[in-house]
Amino acid sequence: MDIKLDPSRDDLPLMANTSHILVKHYVLDLDVDFESQIIEGTIVLFFESGNRFEKQSGSTEETCRSDSNEACRFRMPEPCHSPVTDTRTFSSKTGYDDFANCGKGEKDTSSKDGNHDNPEQASGISSSKYCCDTGNHGSEDFLLVLDCCDLSVLKVEEVDVAAVPGIEKFTRSPRLTVVSEELRNQIVHELVTLPAARWREQLDYYAGCSQAPGCGELLFDTDTWSLQIRKTGAQTATDFPHAIRIWYSTKPQGRSVTWTSDQSGRPCVYTMGSPINNRALFPCQEPPVAMSTWQATVRAAASFVVLMSGENSAKPTQLREGCASWHYYVTMPMPASTFTVAVGSWTEMKPETCLSEDLAAERSLSPSEADFRYVGICGHTEYPCRFQNPSATTQEIIPHRVFAPVCLRDACQETLLQLVPPCLSAAHSVLGTHPFSRLDILIVPANFPSLGMASPHIIFLSQSVLTGASHLCGTRLCHEIAHAWFGLAIGARDWTEEWLSEGFATHLEDVFWAEAQQLAPHEAQERQELKACLRWCRLQDEVRNSPEEMQVLRPNKEKTGHVSDSGSSVIKHGLNPEKVFMQVHYLKGYFLLRFLAQRLGDDTYFAFLRKFVHTFHGQLILSQDFLQMLLENIPEEKRLELSVENIFRDWLESSGIPQPLQSERPAGAECGLARQVSAEVEKWIRVNRRPRKRKRREAEEVFEKLLPDQLVLLLEHLLEQKTLNPRTLQSLERTYHLPQQDAEVRHRWCELIVKHKYTKAYKDVERFLQEDQAMGVYLYGELMLSEDARQQQVARRCFELTKERMDRSSAEVVAEMLF
Repeated sequence: MDIKLDPSRDDLPLMANTSHILVKHYVLDLDVDFESQIIEGTIVLFFESGNRFEKQSGSTEETCRSDSNEACRFRMPEPCHSPVTDTRTFSSKTGYDDFANCGKGEKDTSSKDGNHDNPEQASGISSSKYCCDTGNHGSEDFLLVLDCCDLSVLKVEEVDVAAVPGIEKFTRSPRLTVVSEELRNQIVHELVTLPAARWREQLDYYAGCSQAPGCGELLFDTDTWSLQIRKTGAQTATDFPHAIRIWYSTKPQGRSVTWTSDQSGRPCVYTMGSPINNRALFPCQEPPVAMSTWQATVRAAASFVVLMSGENSAKPTQLREGCASWHYYVTMPMPASTFTVAVGSWTEMKPETCLSEDLAAERSLSPSEADFRYVGICGHTEYPCRFQNPSATTQEIIPHRVFAPVCLRDACQETLLQLVPPCLSAAHSVLGTHPFSRLDILIVPANFPSLGMASPHIIFLSQSVLTGASHLCGTRLCHEIAHAWFGLAIGARDWTEEWLSEGFATHLEDVFWAEAQQLAPHEAQERQELKACLRWCRLQDEVRNSPEEMQVLRPNKEKTGHVSDSGSSVIKHGLNPEKVFMQVHYLKGYFLLRFLAQRLGDDTYFAFLRKFVHTFHGQLILSQDFLQMLLENIPEEKRLELSVENIFRDWLESSGIPQPLQSERPAGAECGLARQVSAEVEKWIRVNRRPRKRKRREAEEVFEKLLPDQLVLLLEHLLEQKTLNPRTLQSLERTYHLPQQDAEVRHRWCELIVKHKYTKAYKDVERFLQEDQAMGVYLYGELMLSEDARQQQVARRCFELTKERMDRSSAEVVAEMLF
């Protein structure tokens, strides 16, 4: 029977059998329908199999058991109307013409649409835990398993790539007389292995093949987590069709796709890719090892802008009846989980003066015109790599665009737009070549559940970063830019090792931001020490208030990176809702890197980091790849018994505060900026102790101007005070203009309001819960724990106003707190 995982307890299964066959390229052809909240169309997958993927397995743990009638049951899909993409037609509905879908064919109105994902029809995966043998055992057909969830799959067919004009150049025969499965697979093999210099020709042929006719439907079935496909008589991955087309549609409740309204009230949709990655957006191979390229055509009403992970700054092609088509492509192989799309009425922010240098740079560095001269050897599979392009290596600021809802235009113009060039330049000065040729930045809707998310060529930022001064916006932008190197260009081979992405981005955001502000070395050092002080407090709090098993950065220990014979695996705690709100992999990863940098010295460490990036870009790594290379660069006298095994033991494989950090932090916790805050805290404690009527000769306290991070630390210290009277809170609010500060400061201010029941400022709490949803979940808990009727009323009222638009996992957590 089908596996039902308990999302509060279980790991996330990666089902795809990547050891036997790998997707090398996806071609998506999709229509966005805002009325039905569905994305539908086709995806064509191009595969490569070979000896390095084929694994024969007779293991009983990996075999579909014959005693389960459901386990290996496959049927042809029921007759259904497959959506036919026709860009000549567009029907807009009265009163909804801006938001209607376009280019759609006939919809299926049958209850039997060929999608077999209900409990009665689902085929089970009966094996050791989540995986089924998909190799060749006996006379059974080869089984292709794709990661898939919350999708309606309508039809799966083989694509007749031999029918594409000119395709015979990829065969040994000048004319195609007899077309066989072997010949089609030979064509796909030649296509996916074309040299990087022929990438444009390759993309054109991929597009042509994706439009080729079908040559036979394939058997398929779905269960909760996968789509399973086979062809009768194809007993190995080599025999299986290497180009298949899947007709499918998303579901409005699909967990990879968020349908909502932007801050101007216009409908929009974006993909979050978490916690189940993109499997509810398209059937794919989710394990990180499945590195692929893609191209996508997306149609929507002409009033919408389509942004996507793509190397080209796409412009719309106008189709008939007010419909527009957008096309993006990627030539650098990436995990499917990194694919991102956002469709909405976004407005592009333009700098006051056109940066002609940027436009010239984009023209000269566009892959369509670039001369990829190979300087040095890269360790990744061949693709048009910027590290091998001398012009790209010196490009400090890559071409970039900023998008937002129209109501946030002024805020973006004033803050974000000005920060992008210095932050990009700072990143280049620290790490060197930008891995990606361009960047779009989008301010996403209020329900976005974090402050930011980086994908290839596109960054999502929360509206929360736009308030207050530029500090929070700058640091978060730097954090997401850092992910271009760590998380995207260099990925974790095992997704449980999140610190390889988040720890690096957290450590680098301080360095980039100091460089972007052109701070003097001593000032940069002071601010980084202050940040370390704040993160030390947060790590202690996290360790006190989270399950021990969730505090381990390398929970699989020596089995990290291991997969089953088929290539399937699990992400430890991947479905645990608590994990979304935890920062332990950010914080412990950050402190580990800080510890190592101090051992080497900053100059040596960052010189090493540039060397590491050059060595491993375009590849997947495990912790030991980084640590072994780093230790080779530490002089023997500075190692002091450092080893990969010791770092695993102390930092990555144990819960709680790492032992080296426990002894190191107390000595360096009080930097100059932190001591200044401590002095201000004492002043506020004195103010709070004064009687209501003060003696005339008592002098007024004079408070120093504080940096945003100092304000955060000040408020955290004041949260430790048992009581603060209303006059003190009012004075705090006025002295630092707290309601106008950035979201990090306002969050602490709201905590003070709730703790001391400062009713005059409840409006600030209500505003925060509605406008800063990425950070507000914790406040709901504080409001309910107070057991104060008025505070609980505030919590319930705010939830009622936002729950329909709130991120689903956040809404579930809050609902559990409230009811």
